Amino acid sequence: MNRISQTTILSIGAGFALPAFAQNGAREPLNDKPNIVLIYADDIGYGDLSCYGAERVQTPHVDALAANGVLFRNAHSAAATSTPSRYGLFTGEYPWRRKGTQIAAGDAALIIKPGRYTVPKMLKEAGYTTAAVGKWHLGIGDTNGQQDWNGHLTPGPREIGFDYSYIMAATGDRVPCVYLENQRVVNLDPKDPISVSYTRNFTGEPTGKENPELLTKLRPSPNHGHDQSIVNGISRIGFMKGGKAALWEDESIADNITHHAVRFIERNKEKPFFLYFGTNDIHVPRYPNERFRGATGMGHRGDAIAEFDWSVGEIVRALKEAGIYDNTLIIVSSDNGPVVDDGYMDEAVKKLGSHKPWGPFRGGKYSTFEAGTRVPFIVHWSGKVQDGTSDALVSQIDFFATLAALTKAGERSSIPEDSRDQLSAWLGIDRDGRDYVIGTASSLTLLTRDWKYIEPNNGNPYNKLTNTELGNHPADQLYDMRSDKGEYNNTASQNRLMLRFLKQILEEEKRKGTGLDL
Repeated sequence: MNRISQTTILSIGAGFALPAFAQNGAREPLNDKPNIVLIYADDIGYGDLSCYGAERVQTPHVDALAANGVLFRNAHSAAATSTPSRYGLFTGEYPWRRKGTQIAAGDAALIIKPGRYTVPKMLKEAGYTTAAVGKWHLGIGDTNGQQDWNGHLTPGPREIGFDYSYIMAATGDRVPCVYLENQRVVNLDPKDPISVSYTRNFTGEPTGKENPELLTKLRPSPNHGHDQSIVNGISRIGFMKGGKAALWEDESIADNITHHAVRFIERNKEKPFFLYFGTNDIHVPRYPNERFRGATGMGHRGDAIAEFDWSVGEIVRALKEAGIYDNTLIIVSSDNGPVVDDGYMDEAVKKLGSHKPWGPFRGGKYSTFEAGTRVPFIVHWSGKVQDGTSDALVSQIDFFATLAALTKAGERSSIPEDSRDQLSAWLGIDRDGRDYVIGTASSLTLLTRDWKYIEPNNGNPYNKLTNTELGNHPADQLYDMRSDKGEYNNTASQNRLMLRFLKQILEEEKRKGTGLDL
């Protein structure tokens, strides 16, 4: 990605300037090769953690990392939904550049092609042992809908660089509701094989739509589509039969994946490792362990946030007990912004009260407005980061180039230009960060530290099912983020020069390729 010249920016007025050292910040040499732990939450919004201002839910373990690390207030996922954000995270390429990176179906093939250079592959080259534990949602196998769930599923995490994997087969609200360890279903009884379909049900298998009396734990919200096969008293998207011994219990998902993440730390404490820990909280269906039910007074959604914080605490405890906490870079973030009702009647709306999952911003998951991609982002590395809050503009798309700089691995020519070295920002030295970042939902957005542009879109401006403002509008939108964080005052007609400049940047970006053919 080419840098914008300082002269060009200054020529269109104040309020938009390049960081003084976003690419080559003055930082102390980093001689150690730290362990790297990425704790990647699901659907946790900017305002869902107490260190970001939440009052009705407390997240002391996350807060402790933030208190001794860098808490970012202008950090962004690559997209406003799960699959494309994860694609951008691991590839360093904006997901909107490539077809097929939208929300993956439960029987989707692997979205990241095996030949692709990825973050875990790069870290393996640097001598790291790599693991993916928890939510995956990037597909598996080589053909949509053709997976043999009863054998070894390939390609999968190993083919894109993970030495070990213990993952949810798809995502919580989609079948098959089983875990895969190193790409085989866990606890599968060969006498009870798994069959999956996303087109028709299997004879004799109950569904939430036809058999609501069997929904003993959660019922689907009307018209969301979560009314097909029933697993653990909760109906899902898609149809499944068999695999009874392998099915998960939703109330034990956090315990299970956290256990496997901790076990990976314990087994690999003597050598550098990279752990991607994708939590399921607080994605639907939300059904936290009974230890956390009632913890917040906000129903299952709030209690799932408390459960997420417990998982963070367990990871930290394991690192300390292994004696490697001080030499571990810990990153806590989320794949996209929040959604309250996303398909199940779990009282999340009723009990929300004064809590604002989106913080001071507008929109949420699925939205082009700011709460769609502005997410919590905390970087902790004992003695290596300058503690405090940072308003640096950072993006998860930069994981690739930043971790390459940290570990001195990877050839720059092999890393997509979209990904930039933001190590100085992560360490708290550079307080400006990127000059701009591009987001995607139903439209593309371009955000600088002061301005935000949203492309025209003729889609619905509001999603009634999720009660979310999507930000779609048939005309250009331009917001001054210095004074209008809520994006209510469209200044496109008053700031035509800035509008034209940002549109030009976005058009130039859209014309670019990545230089990668995969």
